[in-house]
Amino acid sequence: MTLLIVTIVFVLAGLVKGISGMGLPTVAIALLSLFMPPAHAAMLMVTPTLATNLAQCWGPHAALLVRKLGWLWCCLALVTVLSPLPDIADEGSNALVFLGVALIAYSAWGLAKPSLPSQKNPHPIVAAIIGCLSGIMTAATGVFALPMVPYMQTLGLTKEQFVQGLGISFTIGTTALAIRLGKDIWLTPSIDLNVILIAVGAAFIGMWLGARMRSRLNPVQFQKALYVVLGLLGLIMLVRAI
Repeated sequence: MTLLIVTIVFVLAGLVKGISGMGLPTVAIALLSLFMPPAHAAMLMVTPTLATNLAQCWGPHAALLVRKLGWLWCCLALVTVLSPLPDIADEGSNALVFLGVALIAYSAWGLAKPSLPSQKNPHPIVAAIIGCLSGIMTAATGVFALPMVPYMQTLGLTKEQFVQGLGISFTIGTTALAIRLGKDIWLTPSIDLNVILIAVGAAFIGMWLGARMRSRLNPVQFQKALYVVLGLLGLIMLVRAI
């Protein structure tokens, strides 16, 4: 039953990433947390997320992205690893509550699409603050998107720059989370290598399907439906946690 759930979840998460270019870790951890503790969901999510994000890291815009996002990336990595607050692996950390709140906030932001001020030359202190907040969220919930993605959308990046920036950002966040969870990922008997391999394969199958479907779907309507689903999943988690 676990293998079937993992396969379905990562095909769906990969499908979302194939269509929209992002969302695999958010969808995967949201769905997996309905069937297992959030800590196990985060551990299982790490390898497929790393594998599918690496391809997005390559591109001609690295130097520009380092100038705009370098401070954010440094603070994201450091705070994810060193945050003194309870993380998603801590027993009794209310991880399900934090994850539910994060998903509802992400859903509300996505549906509202607020107009954010443009800052093509971001101040390092602002970037560092966003990185720290994103690191706290990553450690506590395993969700990388807030407030990093809305901030990146204010930087005047082209589509290609934005996609490469997401790939690097999510790779840094996932690696930092793996370092923080450490032995819980690599030594725990609850995470079987075969399950991880199936998750990686399912994610790539989903991405391939999503890429084929991309031209046939209205991306705006798809993203609205995705944000609604994530919001509902967040509400379910809050109800279960109360």
